[in-house]
Amino acid sequence: MIICLDIGNTNIKYAVYDKDNLLLSFRVATDLKKTSDEYGEQVISILQNNKLEISGITGGIISSVVPQLDYTVEKMCRVYLGIKPLVLAPGLKTGLNIKVEDAREVGADRVVNNVSGIKKYGAPLIIVDFGTATTFNVIDAKERFIGGIIAPGMKGSLDSLVNGTAKLPRVEIERPPKVIGTNTVNNMQSGIFYGFAGLTGYLISRIKKEMKEENVKVVATGGFAELIANEIAGIDYVDKLLTLEGLKYLYYYNCSDEGKK
Repeated sequence: MIICLDIGNTNIKYAVYDKDNLLLSFRVATDLKKTSDEYGEQVISILQNNKLEISGITGGIISSVVPQLDYTVEKMCRVYLGIKPLVLAPGLKTGLNIKVEDAREVGADRVVNNVSGIKKYGAPLIIVDFGTATTFNVIDAKERFIGGIIAPGMKGSLDSLVNGTAKLPRVEIERPPKVIGTNTVNNMQSGIFYGFAGLTGYLISRIKKEMKEENVKVVATGGFAELIANEIAGIDYVDKLLTLEGLKYLYYYNCSDEGKK
């Protein structure tokens, strides 16, 4: 078995695979104050509750956009899982052809999504990730990552709205009954939900025009992917495990003999 970890700004996502078979996936809140011991106890508890033997985990791989947690999570893997994980960083083979001004600026999560998207869906491709930020990755017919868009995330936008005003309440992000809200909660939900649906649909349309390619597929991933995909016609696939499956692929692509210490 191998374990894949995607450290994001809001959540750390985990998946345990036995070769290509997904045995377990879960997420925990990203917390910069937690120690490697606290993360370790949390992960061990979840694995044991799902009847997975810790000794059966022979390797792992980490993708991170939170540098402050890199050492903490790596140490947790060594101490509690008994593995030395691969880390998505310069030097790790990805096979991705990056055609942007500075490849070093491309976040690890976007690299993994691109690799996974090409492998699963082919090219040309647009990948929309509804995470802490809303990112659009653009892959041309030659399987090259040619650029994209970074927009605010849905939750972050709502937090900004609530924190920046004195009277607006915190609400759930969900589809309201109609666009025109008749109370404060529905007004806010409409702004977030339909606002991001409109943003997503418009940007997909503009990207396709600039690409000038035939049969461009659109894949959505991230926490709000399904919610938005049900509202607009421009999304072909929803794949909430896209990043973790990309990490699994990269682990085996880089050879799995890193394994046990």
